Amino acid sequence: MQAKDSNPPDGGYGWVVVVSAFMVMGLTVAVLKTFGLFFVEIQQHFDGLASTTSWITSVTIAIFHLGAPVASSLCVRYTHRAVVITGGLLAFSGMALGFFGFNMVWMYVTTGFLQGLGISFSWTPAISIVSHYFSKKRALANAIASAGECAFAFTFGPFFQWLISQYGWKGALLIIGGIQLNICIGGALMRPLASSCLLEDHHSETQTSPGKNASRTDKEDKCPIIHKTFNWMLLKRPEFVLYAIFGILAAMSFFVPPLFLVPFSYSLGIDESWTASLLSILAMVDFAGRLLCGWYANLHVTKTIHLLVMTITLISTSLMLLPLANNYVSLAIFTGFYGFFFGTTVAIHITVLADVVGMPEFDSALGLFMLIRSSGGFVGPPLAGLIVDMAGDYRAGFYMAGATLILSTGFLVTLDQLQQRKERGSQTSTKPEKSTLSYPSLHLLKHK
Repeated sequence: MQAKDSNPPDGGYGWVVVVSAFMVMGLTVAVLKTFGLFFVEIQQHFDGLASTTSWITSVTIAIFHLGAPVASSLCVRYTHRAVVITGGLLAFSGMALGFFGFNMVWMYVTTGFLQGLGISFSWTPAISIVSHYFSKKRALANAIASAGECAFAFTFGPFFQWLISQYGWKGALLIIGGIQLNICIGGALMRPLASSCLLEDHHSETQTSPGKNASRTDKEDKCPIIHKTFNWMLLKRPEFVLYAIFGILAAMSFFVPPLFLVPFSYSLGIDESWTASLLSILAMVDFAGRLLCGWYANLHVTKTIHLLVMTITLISTSLMLLPLANNYVSLAIFTGFYGFFFGTTVAIHITVLADVVGMPEFDSALGLFMLIRSSGGFVGPPLAGLIVDMAGDYRAGFYMAGATLILSTGFLVTLDQLQQRKERGSQTSTKPEKSTLSYPSLHLLKHK
């Protein structure tokens, strides 16, 4: 079914799409965030090192990012709905096949590669179609949709721990795979928005003459569906490059704390049941952070990139403090600070990307950004695992993540200064034009 209006509705059926994306986020990224519960189980089963076991999550994260440009291209060629449904089937396959658990390489291929591809094919179209359905309320809509991973992670922590205790880690993987089939339901609810734009644009490309370029440009500006599947020319824009470097460093850090939080709590002698509650606390404050930051960003009181710099600084500070915990209460407090600021960061970082490149290039930029960011997600967990093995202490992984995030803020500040310089330059260049246009009117006034 096609939408009648090509303009972003900023509401209406868009809220159904937001709820669908909310569910998709919960069944993809929330599973990835709580996979740390399986870390010790898999490590002990295969008698491997922390760095070796962390490659499962690393492969998942890398494929999650690497598959984004493919998912974006497929969304343009087909529909967001079809790609999300395909992602749900892939995610189920990864977990179901991981049930057999033949060896560590098998886990890399199933719960790593297939699960990562399923997450990519589900997450990318879901976050993309929300941005197309909303314009003025985009920050709020993205925050609500992304909060799905927090809401689901809140229950997934203790639920997955119970599944492991009842059915073992292999049985738990199979059940979780079945639950992920609900991604297909969420995808089915994502009605294409103004999909006729694609057909009309393709028709105009075959019949457009030089004299019709202006009308074609006007139509492209109004149509929210992007026609370029991939635009490498974005790499020539300094603003995008700076934001992509920030993305690499952020990806190196974001997936490390959830991976090592559970093993770190075990090293402090905290009981397994209390450890699962840490993931619930993390999800709860993450949820609050996303909604609060999304609401605040929607007020347009503070420039979104300034807000992002502040949240990244706070999350890096909380990561540096987290290793100071020595019991459950202190660990829960520091985990809460980290989770809240992480939520505020995730709520707006996609909105900042849209601000940097503009909506006409958003789909292409999102795929390229995820592709570039994949290097950080691929290197981060194994590097942290290697540092943990060398130091013999899980605290080292948190320090590494915090230091990397501090470094990433430098690129955000540089990006903001570059944008401000361009804005000042454009304002200066328009002043002479306005002054020259006023001379004829002044001359007429003198003669009158």
